[in-house]
Amino acid sequence: MSTAPRLTALDALHRSLGATMTDFAGWDMPLRYASERDEHNAVRTRAGLFDLSHMGEITVTGPEAAAFLSYALVGNIATVGNGRARYTMIVQEDGGIVDDLIVYRLGETEYMVVANAGNAQIVLDALTERVGGFDAEVRDDRDAYALLAVQGPESPAIMKAVTDADLDGLKYYAGLPGTVAGVPALIARTGYTGEDGFELFVAPEHAEQLWRTLTDAGQAHGLIPCGLSCRDTLRLEAGMPLYGHELTTALTPFDAGLGRVVKFEKEGDFVGREALKAAAERAESAPPRKLVGLIAEGRRVPRAGFPVVADGKVIGEVTSGAPSPTLGKPIAMAYVDAAFAAPGTEGVGVDIRGTHEPYEVVALPFYKRQK
Repeated sequence: MSTAPRLTALDALHRSLGATMTDFAGWDMPLRYASERDEHNAVRTRAGLFDLSHMGEITVTGPEAAAFLSYALVGNIATVGNGRARYTMIVQEDGGIVDDLIVYRLGETEYMVVANAGNAQIVLDALTERVGGFDAEVRDDRDAYALLAVQGPESPAIMKAVTDADLDGLKYYAGLPGTVAGVPALIARTGYTGEDGFELFVAPEHAEQLWRTLTDAGQAHGLIPCGLSCRDTLRLEAGMPLYGHELTTALTPFDAGLGRVVKFEKEGDFVGREALKAAAERAESAPPRKLVGLIAEGRRVPRAGFPVVADGKVIGEVTSGAPSPTLGKPIAMAYVDAAFAAPGTEGVGVDIRGTHEPYEVVALPFYKRQK
């Protein structure tokens, strides 16, 4: 028997705005409000407002919280400063990626782990299983937070109108407690769009008030509500991986070109260490397929799972593909054999329903904002 999707605290508001809703990782979420292209372009040039309350927040507290997280995850969490955040991963014993995460250090002995919606329960179960032997506690806080994001070049101006928090002193991948629109919030300078922006963790009962105040403050700056569809094209242009596409349990961080997040130098053992050491050595001696960007010469859009071809042979597979509003052409990310991964490699195409469409190999990301 299928269960009804979960609703965010903003569900009624989304429907009142005419959002097209979709079932995403067990949640009913806004896919778009009007035009995906308009929403995408608003974030690139002005600002967009997102409901991300489907993400999974897990709190870890206790004297050994840092040591525990450094054991459970591939990163060195002990070196994360108060008020800072770190991108990291949780892997299986065999090194396969369970999820990519952001860990926020909220206090001396308090951390918040934010997992992707579809993996939140899996990550929670893994952390709960791994905490044995550590003086630390793992708490499921998914119902304690709503998460809103303001993304785009106008986002600092919009935020300054609704908070007196020190936004100028808030660096990228940092967070601080503050008040936004009269609502207590964790204000984080993080995001998944390739633009400057803020993610706001608040109590669910404050979400609607915050959304409405941000909407009013953003009106003069061109802010519009944005759904998951443009979030996907924004992150694709920015070369950001999506779990289930660029990241899976079949890949280690080294296979995904993200070996830099694995910190072998940290103190003590960690889950997957031996398997990841072997993966790092394999990647050095025989490079695995590399994640590259592909830009279409024609108009046909590649999709996840389509074969990448060259010289009549399959040399890789598309992991994500979509029309790029910023470039005006279809783009894709794909894992390809190392011999074909150099930007400008000729003769590379994507097999789209039996036709080999020509594609240009480029370095990621496709788009980088001007700082």
